[in-house]
Amino acid sequence: MIKYIQSLPQQKAWPVIKFILQSLFYFMIIIALLYLFNYSGEGQGHFIYNEF
Repeated sequence: MIKYIQSLPQQKAWPVIKFILQSLFYFMIIIALLYLFNYSGEGQGHFIYNEF
């Protein structure tokens, strides 16, 4: 267990690691939302032509 704790990055690196992991997490959420949004209009015309 002590080897594991000693092998962890130094305290100064934690904010950088946290920022990178959060950025990746938010990027994956945005990609998932864009992917799901792509299917919302499947088989429909464009919005501007729906009512004409």
